[in-house]
Amino acid sequence: MAQSNLDIDIDDIDFDKGGGLVPAIIQDADDQKVLMLGYMNREALETTLEKGRITFYSRSKQRLWTKGETSENYLNLVNLQKDCDGDTLLVLARPEGPACHTGAETCFFEKDFNTGAPLGFLLELQNLLENRKENLPEDSYTSSLFKKGTDTITQKVGEEAIETVIASKNDSRPAFQYESADLLFHLMMLLVQRDMKLEDLVRELENRHK
Repeated sequence: MAQSNLDIDIDDIDFDKGGGLVPAIIQDADDQKVLMLGYMNREALETTLEKGRITFYSRSKQRLWTKGETSENYLNLVNLQKDCDGDTLLVLARPEGPACHTGAETCFFEKDFNTGAPLGFLLELQNLLENRKENLPEDSYTSSLFKKGTDTITQKVGEEAIETVIASKNDSRPAFQYESADLLFHLMMLLVQRDMKLEDLVRELENRHK
């Protein structure tokens, strides 16, 4: 992993308050789910910044451990910041596989803490489309399009775009909403077909905004 260029002064972190350790809350950089809680000492934080993979200090093993060192379910560093007291870290990461040792996506899975935010569903749908492309289950509309390939999916995007434009010119909000949803769905299929994600488009928009 490449060395991090994040602007953080380790001397500003208060390790002494926790006996040499600070809690590190790990959050998914893309969907903002809280993945897990670990602890870092100074060396663990330095290693995380240097290697770009989240490294903790194991209180049970009394040593550094990089998340994923045995499972290969790494947490790749995106960003981090200290809290107002400098004794807790909030770390944004992109996971390679499940974060929890049970195989769950997050260590906090006993209750559904979904806020109901509709945009979160897009990520669920994206995961479903990726699964359909990989496994191609029978009797699936998406599987049939993935089997036909990029040209067919591109054609569907074009057709849905035209239907969306037509719907936008009448006074029927439900029709425009319906066709827009169809367009978004097939565009997401095309992204998956091209091995791209919604997050790639978000980063493109963020770069343009900057």
